[in-house]
Amino acid sequence: MQVTRPSTLIGLFALCVLASWLAVRETFAGLPLLPVTAIPALVALAIAETLVGRNVKGRLAKPGTGKPLAPIAVARLAALAKASSVTAAAIAGLVCGFLIYVLGELSKAEPARDAKVAGATVVAAGLLVVAALYLERCCRAPTPPDDDGEPDWRDSWQWHH
Repeated sequence: MQVTRPSTLIGLFALCVLASWLAVRETFAGLPLLPVTAIPALVALAIAETLVGRNVKGRLAKPGTGKPLAPIAVARLAALAKASSVTAAAIAGLVCGFLIYVLGELSKAEPARDAKVAGATVVAAGLLVVAALYLERCCRAPTPPDDDGEPDWRDSWQWHH
């Protein structure tokens, strides 16, 4: 599994912004108010992934200090982090496209309320992206030390040393 690239997330975000803005431009009058419920859910996920990442990082950095982590559990957490970052980038893009359209209608009450909710949702989704990237980074296996106790900075897949 490869590390999630920020360029992939930025591309997905931009694509979702464009698609959302085009869709909202055509259908805004028929849309209900933007729900507030996504904000606490995204923030709760960001907090949970940050705490889990901190725990995993500590347990991988100091083996033998507690119950060892199963390698499959770390792989599952890395997959969760990857899925969370991609999903949060897409949500942020979709809501940002909505926000861009609504910014032109701030003189009306409902679009002004939707702009506040959309802005908070974009921030919450951004927090989840950062937390998911942190969790993914924490799931990396530490480099084993050399015979002299120093980390081996060479590629571990080299055949000839």
